[in-house]
Amino acid sequence: MPDTTMLPAGSILPTTMEVTVGTPELGITGERTVPGIPAENYWFRRHEAVYAALPHHVPRPPRQVLDAGSGEGYGVAAMARLWDAAEVVGVDYDAAAVEHARGTYGSSRCSFVRGPLTSIPLQDNGFDVLLSLQVIEHIWTPRELLGELARVGRPGATVVISTPNRLTFSPGLGRRERPANLFHTREYDAMELAGLVGETLEVDSVLGLHHGPRLTAWEAAHGSLPAAQLAGPPEGWEPALADLVAGVDVADFTLSGEALDASLDLVVVGHVR
Repeated sequence: MPDTTMLPAGSILPTTMEVTVGTPELGITGERTVPGIPAENYWFRRHEAVYAALPHHVPRPPRQVLDAGSGEGYGVAAMARLWDAAEVVGVDYDAAAVEHARGTYGSSRCSFVRGPLTSIPLQDNGFDVLLSLQVIEHIWTPRELLGELARVGRPGATVVISTPNRLTFSPGLGRRERPANLFHTREYDAMELAGLVGETLEVDSVLGLHHGPRLTAWEAAHGSLPAAQLAGPPEGWEPALADLVAGVDVADFTLSGEALDASLDLVVVGHVR
C-alpha cells in the first residue's frame, strides 16, 4: 500500500445535484453533510473522499456493510455502487435523517435503521465492513460506539473511523477540553484517536486527509480555504472563491500516513479482533 493515496477524479455518486435536501424534515445544520449545495460542496467532498478511498483499504468485496451514523444517506448509496453485490445498512438516531435517506436512497440493497450508535439495533457478527465517518466526535461515550462496532462486525471485519483533526480543526484546544463546536463532545489528535480505537479494535493504519495540489496551491496564494469559507456567509464570497468551492472534487484530497498532525481529518483503519 503506498504511503499516499491519490483519490479518484470524479464523484462516486453519479450526480450530486438531483438530491433535494432543503426540505423541512431535513434541515441544514452545518454538521450533517449533504450533497447538492454549491456553497457546502467543499465539506461534502471532504467527507466523500473517505468513502471514495475505501477500495484501497478493504481487502475483498464485502457482503454486508454498515454505515454507523449515516446521516443524509448518500454514503450508503455510494458504497452500494462501490461494491455491486453488497447489502449496505445505514444507522442513525435522527428520525428525519432516516426518513429522508429511506425515501431518497432506499432500495433492495440500501436500507436504513433508526437507533442509537451506542446500542445499535442489529444482530451480532453481521457485517464485513463497518464505517463511522465524522461521528465519534459527537458521541459522549465513544467506547460504547466502538464496542458496538466490534459486536456487530464479524471477526476480521474492516473498520474505518474518521474525525476532524483537533490540531487543525480547533487549534489550541487541549486533549479532553470541551470543543467550541456545540455539536462536538470531544475532538482528537492522531495518537489519542488510535489509542482509543485500539482499546477495542485492532488498528492497522492511521491516515490523514490532506488537500491535494490544486487546493494546496490556492492556499499558498490566499491562505486557509476553510477559514475563507467561514469568514462570512456564502452570498458575500468573492466569485473566485465561490467558483473554487463549487468545483471541489474528491480528486482534490489525498490520504497519507505522513504529516498526521497537519492533516484536515484523521482516518483510522482497523479490524475486528
